[in-house]
Amino acid sequence: MTIPDKLLDNDEIDPIDIVETLAEHYDWDFDRITDDQIAVAIEAVWKTYGVTLSWSSIEEALKLVCSFEMKPPIEKLPNLMETLNLVNNKCWTGSFVYSQELNLMVFRYVLNLSGGAITTPVQINSMVENAVAACEMFYPAFQLTCWGNETPQKSLKVVFGKSYGRA
Repeated sequence: MTIPDKLLDNDEIDPIDIVETLAEHYDWDFDRITDDQIAVAIEAVWKTYGVTLSWSSIEEALKLVCSFEMKPPIEKLPNLMETLNLVNNKCWTGSFVYSQELNLMVFRYVLNLSGGAITTPVQINSMVENAVAACEMFYPAFQLTCWGNETPQKSLKVVFGKSYGRA
């Protein structure tokens, strides 16, 4: 992803304005829900992810949620929960949760901007890029656990399998 030049010229842009400009630049479908919240649809290899960013001036935090639909068989939920624990141990930033009620797998991340810190377009672009990358990386493990009859441990080995050769 590349950052639009017009964002790099201004140091004090509202975080949600930055996301809106990025969405326009990348031609993502988006909906500015409120002044402090935006929802974006980002198409990737495995899924189209719903990405919502919210700015809380009270908490001085930019919250990101990246989600995708998932409705595993009820009998696979214990394996999915074990897979989630293993996956979250591999995530350096953010974490996954599963909402059975909403049938959503959710990746969450919060950028703390306390003390008047400001975010940059590069940071926000990286947040979004990393969230989608995490969902793309672990999507196969969730699928193998729920529908491929693989153990959580085996599912994760597929995700972190070694690649040989070169592109």
